[in-house]
Amino acid sequence: MPLLSVESLRMYYQVGRGFVKAVDGVSFNLGKGETLGIAGESGCGKSSLALTLLRILPSNARIIDGSVLLEERDILKMNEETLRKEIRWKRISIVFQGAMNALNPVFRVGDQIAEAILLHEDVTKEEAHRRARELLKLVGIPPSRADNYPHEFSGGMKQRVMIAMALACNPDIVIADEPTTALDVIVQAQILKLLKDLRAKLNLSLILITHDLSIISEICDKVAIMYAGKIMEYGSAYDIFKNPLHPYTQGLIAAIPSIRGPKKKLRSIPGTPPDLLNPPSGCPFHPRCPYADEICRQEPPPLVRLGRDRYVVCHKIEEGSA
Repeated sequence: MPLLSVESLRMYYQVGRGFVKAVDGVSFNLGKGETLGIAGESGCGKSSLALTLLRILPSNARIIDGSVLLEERDILKMNEETLRKEIRWKRISIVFQGAMNALNPVFRVGDQIAEAILLHEDVTKEEAHRRARELLKLVGIPPSRADNYPHEFSGGMKQRVMIAMALACNPDIVIADEPTTALDVIVQAQILKLLKDLRAKLNLSLILITHDLSIISEICDKVAIMYAGKIMEYGSAYDIFKNPLHPYTQGLIAAIPSIRGPKKKLRSIPGTPPDLLNPPSGCPFHPRCPYADEICRQEPPPLVRLGRDRYVVCHKIEEGSA
């Protein structure tokens, strides 16, 4: 049985002109110790999906349908008190996008980590602060830096602090939303190595949200490619990169530069992502797809299963074509 099972999840934002379909029928599974990479262009619904999984949504968000089963418990049916005491931080935690803005500038970093522990664990302040120092050491920061303020840390160190905070209550799942945004390539590599090491050491399950497929190829077991609030292709990282089937996935992978082989001009995907307030009819990708025909413009594409853990949402894919 998967640790986390998401089925037909729909979450829309209600605005003056209607509903923005930010998460529109998403399904996937996550096993213990696995890493799932969720990729796609900006605005495709990746971060909204992460917030929906933990139900930390703005007031205009509406969960329309679906289920989010943590083992056999549906997070969408829990009351707020149960979520706060039993799920958030204790079972599922999140590293928010942009560590520069996620830490409170007027509190010491050790106090901020300890606060999460005190809110969810029956421990003393001394025990919480000792645990905070242990967590800083775990992510490669000297424990003595617990008494420093966020402005005394570099961008990469702030990101490490955020990861330490996410681990404060020993969760089963960590959601990392663009954890390497705004970091240079050296620090980015260090953060990715840290996530890989922590996953192996703590047997964590990880959901990594990014627009960078090269990061996913390094760290993830499974990949979900999102477009217009939907997962268009889902499967093992090996299958996705070895044999991408959806035209959108093919376009994203073709746009990745490579240092191997002869130099060649990178391909780009024409056009722009759709307006999720008024998405296109039929397949949402059809205005940008080189293979689109009349059926793509008129009818929503079917979900074609190609194995237990592989599916594609496309009119041009047939059963067994993988």
